[in-house]
Amino acid sequence: MHLVKYVSLALSVLITFSSLAQAAVFDKIRLDDAWLKPPRTSSAPEFEKNGVKAIYYEGVPLDGKPTRVFAFYGVPVAQNGQKVPGIVLIHGGGGTAFESWVELWNKRGYAAIAMDTCGCLPKGSKPNSRFSNKWERLPDGGPAGWGGFEQIDALPGNQWTFHAVSAAIIGHSLLRSLPGVDSDRIGVTGISWGGYLTCIVAGIDSRLKFAVPVYGCGFLGDNSTWLGKFTEMGPDKSGRWLRWWDPSVYLKDAIVPMLWVTGSNDFAYPFDSLQKSYRLPKGPRTLCIKVRMPHGHGGAGENPEEILAFAENLVRTGKPLAKITGQDKEDSQIWASFSSEVAVTKAELNFTKDTGKWQQRKWETLPATLDVTAKKASATLPDGVKVYYLNLIDERGFYVSSEHVEIP
Repeated sequence: MHLVKYVSLALSVLITFSSLAQAAVFDKIRLDDAWLKPPRTSSAPEFEKNGVKAIYYEGVPLDGKPTRVFAFYGVPVAQNGQKVPGIVLIHGGGGTAFESWVELWNKRGYAAIAMDTCGCLPKGSKPNSRFSNKWERLPDGGPAGWGGFEQIDALPGNQWTFHAVSAAIIGHSLLRSLPGVDSDRIGVTGISWGGYLTCIVAGIDSRLKFAVPVYGCGFLGDNSTWLGKFTEMGPDKSGRWLRWWDPSVYLKDAIVPMLWVTGSNDFAYPFDSLQKSYRLPKGPRTLCIKVRMPHGHGGAGENPEEILAFAENLVRTGKPLAKITGQDKEDSQIWASFSSEVAVTKAELNFTKDTGKWQQRKWETLPATLDVTAKKASATLPDGVKVYYLNLIDERGFYVSSEHVEIP
């Protein structure tokens, strides 16, 4: 009995030291060549509907054991035998793989794949809801989300962010391999935690042609809705989480064009962290920031028309969104210059006179002066403005934004 006890204790110590050793050499997620190959799959016909297929595909191991990822995918029939572009769809907190999201993009002429990133199935306590915290677990699924804060003492390869990012990249590889899909014309978008994952994926998977994080960004330890969680974790564990899993670690390596879509008062990912994030990537960036844009799956995060327009320009022949080419301020006069292939018909000044938490600031909007000949939008700041930015709206109704500016 004592021998068994001592052997068990020794094994426990060895496992602990092994875990510490592996954690010591891990610095960030690095692209595994195996993720670039189409994974093994099996069908899940009981989940299929409206022409959208349901499958399981092979994920990365968890505790040395194989895992599977559930996903919906669809490939529309192309005209004249031409291959279609594609998009990877990454859901956010409380969500799962959504068949209707795939269907939305299929109707637009895109192949699409939406995977569950939390080891679950799209079967929950709220059958008709797009939000449920009780999705049924897949017995051989990956770790539960969101953030994986409570998993920080596990091996890095057993934690949620590692599994979720790899699931998205492997899902991209699967989509590229499907008949009728143009592997050179695939992008990614994600909502909330899915936007967080999109930021990381954009910095790792250079095969992508565009990336659209909706709400999500990095620098979560500087400011985010999870500051209390980081305090609760303590400096050692929170520091480890931020070194391994914060998007700021990965965004500096992103070279793909990125469209950042969010609202002025987003509860989770505030303006200051957003700005630090979108300034990191090496590739082109476009901002689309709407006053009090709601946060969520469904229409709020999936349907902003700017996302489709951005994609259409990069993987088809659509006209691009307007481009802010410069901005400046002198005393109370502010302006932004722009270029656009589509007529810009309106400009607006968005500002707040409030300080304090970004989520609680009251934003106001006034018309800005638009000079279409000089391609310049300008405005006079009201007294007391603490933060401002400009929006340009083209004749299609599509928004682009300047960077926000804080006034001391």
